[in-house]
Amino acid sequence: MKEATIVHGIHVGLPQSVGTLDAADPMDRRWTSAIFKQPVKGSVYLEETGLVGDGVADRKHHGGPDKAVLVYPSTHYPRWREELQRPDIAVGAFGENFLVAGMTEESVCIGDIFQLGDATVQVSQPRQPCWKPARRIRVKDLAVRIRETGRTGWYLRVLKTGLVEAGQSLRLLDRPYPQWTITRCNDLMYGHHMDPQAITELAACPLLAPAWAKGLKR
Repeated sequence: MKEATIVHGIHVGLPQSVGTLDAADPMDRRWTSAIFKQPVKGSVYLEETGLVGDGVADRKHHGGPDKAVLVYPSTHYPRWREELQRPDIAVGAFGENFLVAGMTEESVCIGDIFQLGDATVQVSQPRQPCWKPARRIRVKDLAVRIRETGRTGWYLRVLKTGLVEAGQSLRLLDRPYPQWTITRCNDLMYGHHMDPQAITELAACPLLAPAWAKGLKR
């Protein structure tokens, strides 16, 4: 039986600076990020640009309507803990807003529309891992590992605002592009499968975030 699709955790966080300016180890030097998120107790309002109480430090590369919510599967955490030999990695360490069970990159598609509580959301693009999870978890090549494993997570845009809460089900309302799973998008973006025709078709998908489509065209 397929596992129910549940949002096990909702996390928010505002930008904060950590580290020391003149630290000898680059991993210990001062940096600013909103990746340090904390679980929300009870309901929280989901606005068009994200959850109330959440923020971004680098507005050039993060945030905006197409990156309102970052989703990450709970099943990835045990694998990362084992592969990195880091049993201390806690949920939320990848900066996700929604920690979900019952779905992965292989089962989620661009344009999928879900209802969660009072809100309606839509899958907009895979996450493109940057250096911040590597700093957060202190694994220098983590961005490369995320890309190679395909455990990227994905972003949602908000179609209807409303209250949401951990423990609620994500109910699939529509799947207009079943051919464009997050896994397939990652494979095409990162060259795991070179298919110029598929790349052209994906870049033309009207529900793919424009920034991701631009990256594919490059």
